[in-house]
Amino acid sequence: MSQYSMPARDVVALWERLNAHDVEACIGGGWAVDALLGEQTREHSDLDVWAPAAYLERLFVAFAEAGVDRIFPWPGDRPWNFVLHDGVRLRVDLHLYEALADGSLHYGSVVDGGPFPAEALSGRGSVAGVAVRCESAKWAVRWHTGYQARAVDHHDVSLLCQRFGITLPEGFTPIEQASTPR
Repeated sequence: MSQYSMPARDVVALWERLNAHDVEACIGGGWAVDALLGEQTREHSDLDVWAPAAYLERLFVAFAEAGVDRIFPWPGDRPWNFVLHDGVRLRVDLHLYEALADGSLHYGSVVDGGPFPAEALSGRGSVAGVAVRCESAKWAVRWHTGYQARAVDHHDVSLLCQRFGITLPEGFTPIEQASTPR
């Protein structure tokens, strides 16, 4: 595990900060998986957050109040996806999107970005007993594929597929054979 750690109590504190600033956020990544499952199944080094780009100023204020106020240079950073941190152990991976007139959401640049359905961010779950909005199970599985899967991806995808009756993507191991990543 890296020096960065995002325990449930910090997820809840950041979620409450976002709500206090009326940010329509959605939890993504590994914490979305655990929120959908209703329990923490592994350690997390960051918190992925989806939010409308129009809320960027509110996001910055909310995170700065929690000390998450520095940009963490990361390969592949783009204006719609970058990492913030607190200089010690908390990291937030921001994913900014824009709502389109047809109700879909657009992520990325005009040149290489693309739309995805709003239902992708319509999941509901809980972190440490606190209700949160998160990625839907189907889309959480989809977004854990398309790149070289890590041990945490195998873990997350296997659990989601088992719990929600989703077909396990090619190349992923059933949960009986998957080990809990550390």
